[in-house]
Amino acid sequence: MELSEILSKCDHTLLSQTATWAEIKSICDDGMKYHTASVCIPASYVRQAKEYVGDKLAICTVIGFPNGYDTTAAKCFMATDAVDNGADEVDMVINLGWVKDGRYDAVEQEIAAIKKACKGKLLKVIIETCLLSDEEKVEMCHVVTRSGADYIKTSTGFSKAGATFHDVELFAANVGPNVKIKAAGGISSLEDAEKFIALGASRLGTSRIVKLAKAMEA
Repeated sequence: MELSEILSKCDHTLLSQTATWAEIKSICDDGMKYHTASVCIPASYVRQAKEYVGDKLAICTVIGFPNGYDTTAAKCFMATDAVDNGADEVDMVINLGWVKDGRYDAVEQEIAAIKKACKGKLLKVIIETCLLSDEEKVEMCHVVTRSGADYIKTSTGFSKAGATFHDVELFAANVGPNVKIKAAGGISSLEDAEKFIALGASRLGTSRIVKLAKAMEA
C-alpha cells in the first residue's frame, strides 16, 4: 500500500492536556501537507484551527473525553458547540459504566442524541475496547449500528491499551454496513497501519504515521 493512501486514512492526532496553539498549528500544517483525513484536536482549538485551515483540511475533535461519564445533555452541548465552532467530525466516548450495568438501551439513546446534536457532521463512537469483554464489544457493535453513528472507534489512547488487530476483526464481523471502523491508540508502524486497514479500518487515529513520513523524507 502506498504511503499516501495510508496517510489519507489518518486522523493526525494531538490531544495532550498541555497542547499549545503552536503545536496545534504544526499538526494542521502537517495534515495539509500530507493530505491526512483530518486532524483530531482539543475542542478549545477547533474554531482557531478551522479559521487557519479553511476548506483544506477536516477538523475533528473529541467530547466526553476520555472517561465518557458526562451527562448526555453535557455531551450533546459539547457536540453542538464543536460543530458550531467548525468541527467536521466528532469523536465521543460512551458511558462505560452503563455498558457494565447492561444498560445498552441507554447507551444507544445517548449516541443517537449526540448524533442529532452533530447537525449532520460525522460522529465516531469510542468504546474503549481495553476495558470491555468481547461480548460487550460485540453488543456495542450492534448498538452503534442501530444508533445512526458513522464510525465505531477502538480507543481514546488515554486508557491502559489501544487498538488491537483482534478488536478490528471483531468490529468488522459485527457492525452493520452503515458503520465504518476507526482504530486508534498505539499505532506505531506502517506495517501495523497497513494491517489495520486490511482488517477493515477506514480510519487510523495516530500521530506517528506523519512522523514516519517525515523521517522517510529526511
